[in-house]
Amino acid sequence: MPSPLEEIIEQKIRDDGPMSIGAYMALALGHSAHGYYMKQDPFGRSKNYGGDFVTAPEVSQLFGEMIGVWAADLWMQMGRPERLALVECGPGRGTLMADLLRATSGVDGFHEAVHVHLVEMSPVLREKQREALGGYDVVWHEDFESVQDDAPLIVIGNEFLDALPFEQYIGGVQRTVDLRADGRLCFVPEDGEVVERAPVREGFVQQVCERIKAQGGAALFIDYGHMKSGVGDTFQAIKGHEYVDVLSHIGDADLTSHVDFEALQKGVDIGICGPVCQGDFLRALGIGLRTRTLMQKAEGKQALAIEKGLHRLVDSDQMGVLFKAVGFYHHDKPIAPAGF
Repeated sequence: MPSPLEEIIEQKIRDDGPMSIGAYMALALGHSAHGYYMKQDPFGRSKNYGGDFVTAPEVSQLFGEMIGVWAADLWMQMGRPERLALVECGPGRGTLMADLLRATSGVDGFHEAVHVHLVEMSPVLREKQREALGGYDVVWHEDFESVQDDAPLIVIGNEFLDALPFEQYIGGVQRTVDLRADGRLCFVPEDGEVVERAPVREGFVQQVCERIKAQGGAALFIDYGHMKSGVGDTFQAIKGHEYVDVLSHIGDADLTSHVDFEALQKGVDIGICGPVCQGDFLRALGIGLRTRTLMQKAEGKQALAIEKGLHRLVDSDQMGVLFKAVGFYHHDKPIAPAGF
């Protein structure tokens, strides 16, 4: 039996004709009543513990702590401005920001300068973020445009870009979602060499960079994807920690595509760092030293969990190579974002 959102999409195609992949993805994830991110908490450590996927901040506190190191170091390089907009796009449960703020609590003047902004459309996740960040003054935004424009920015996006709508082309023809004769959803064209383009994703990065150029600061994006532009179908759906058909479980599965990091850099006229592999980035920030410090006070299951988290974040057979980090920066004084 089709889901309510599947019926809505099918009717829209009958009324208006074939739907672009970007439009399909935007509805599946963001429909006000039935969209995937609008009605549920998608995070969970494994199939046995619920959720559909896990992100780096949920794997280990080490991740958010290292991003805290990156942000605090950058703030100091910027001359310790008295006001700083610390912005996270797609902040999940608020875990990364909570770990970042805890790790930087001893940096003299940093918390006094920081104003936390979260760009989040999901009402369910906003509640999780309120719980995680209950002790902090936080401003929520539906989109990046409404973030304050009168202070330097540090913008963070972990597994945010992959969820922005994208498009596919086969033989120069835009691929669409259509209805077969039996009424079921299908792709048109179905077969051929796929080329992906992500104007929404690239436009968002350019928008962030324009704000950084005007206000000063930097942005850090971490996501799975490829260093160089290429061909191939990377559209994927995940439900219960397993891959499923992207035209099934509509509104109940996460939809993403791999980030083309080379394409992100086109048209950007501020400084760029990377991209580098996540494992290399975290090692350069000192994740090994932080792990050893934690291990001195840990034993048994806690020590095992710390080691397992480190392995998941940095090793090449886990997240260490598939995930990349890229930085964008601009300031009236020379700065060098750490980790690259």
